[in-house]
Amino acid sequence: MTSPSPIARDATISIIGAGPGGLTCARILQRHGIGVAVYDSDADRHARNQGGSLDLHADNGQVALHEAGLLDDFFARSRPEGQEMREYGPDGTLLMQQVPEADERFKPEIDRGVLRDLLLDSLEPETVHWGHRLETITGSTGGLRTLHFANGSTVPADLVVGADGAWSRIRRTLSDAVPAYTGVSFLEAWFDEVETRHPELAELVGQGGAHAGDGARGLFAQRNGGDHIRVYIIQEVPADWTTQAGLTAADTDGLRAHLLREFADWSPELRRLVCENDGAYVDRPIFALPVPHTWEHDPSITLLGDAAHLMPPLGVGVNLAMLDASDLALALASGTSIEQAIRSYEETMLARSAEIAAMLEGHTADLLGAALPEFDEDK
Repeated sequence: MTSPSPIARDATISIIGAGPGGLTCARILQRHGIGVAVYDSDADRHARNQGGSLDLHADNGQVALHEAGLLDDFFARSRPEGQEMREYGPDGTLLMQQVPEADERFKPEIDRGVLRDLLLDSLEPETVHWGHRLETITGSTGGLRTLHFANGSTVPADLVVGADGAWSRIRRTLSDAVPAYTGVSFLEAWFDEVETRHPELAELVGQGGAHAGDGARGLFAQRNGGDHIRVYIIQEVPADWTTQAGLTAADTDGLRAHLLREFADWSPELRRLVCENDGAYVDRPIFALPVPHTWEHDPSITLLGDAAHLMPPLGVGVNLAMLDASDLALALASGTSIEQAIRSYEETMLARSAEIAAMLEGHTADLLGAALPEFDEDK
């Protein structure tokens, strides 16, 4: 831990959202002696499933973990074998298999829940306040803000950090931008105890990810920890396609029958990834913010991650959120005022996110192609 910056003596900093970005920011601030509180709408850390697996890249996500002092702990919990990637043709032919070297650490996989626990356990006790769903934020630009929560409590803050995701309430204070549907929707399917209950599918997917697409529909299967596989069934459909098909998200049998018709000409092996899931499907239409997304500077509020630059799920989301978090925390740690720190952070973050968002814009449908799209984030 370094000596506290001048900001630490007076500022009350509140982060909304206990995802990877918000927690990374809190951890780095605390390492620099800066007090911070995190507020999250979940009832507790176990309130819901945190989702699938993430690949944290050496040039962004891992940079943030290094600043958080957690990189070695990440490597101890991550799955480097999860970097394996397979591409299949719709007829089941293996077109490509990329196997990582034994010492490859560029983008090892880690389950979202495992990463969240790593970050939560690194924080000082009582940093995260659960059961705090933000309703409104009041106060004037650049002045003291007051956070109003659904449980009736209020909190004053000199700086509010919106790390509250795609449908951020904090964003509304800074911007009128609303995420728009990209035209592509995921239907998520889960497979449990795959080595014993689904051994053929475990072999098909391997230790990392497996993708197939025919230009009209696609599949991405992802090995998770704990002997699980998640499959994302990718379609270019209206956002309310289930309703238009006379179905609901709860109609598992109806959805299976519909999907089997849609994938009727695919191989039997790949079709099993569509229909042999354990339990219900989860409908996940894909949204993105306008490009570029900017706002008028406010020295008492800023954004990071999806709240600032929601993009298609093409491998950059959590990595950018954690890099944002690191940049913001370091700016506050080295800054002479919140005003100066936020300006410095936003200058870097907005330029970076605008460039990457422009590169990804309109490419969600590429997930339906024969090969997963690759993007050079360093261009």
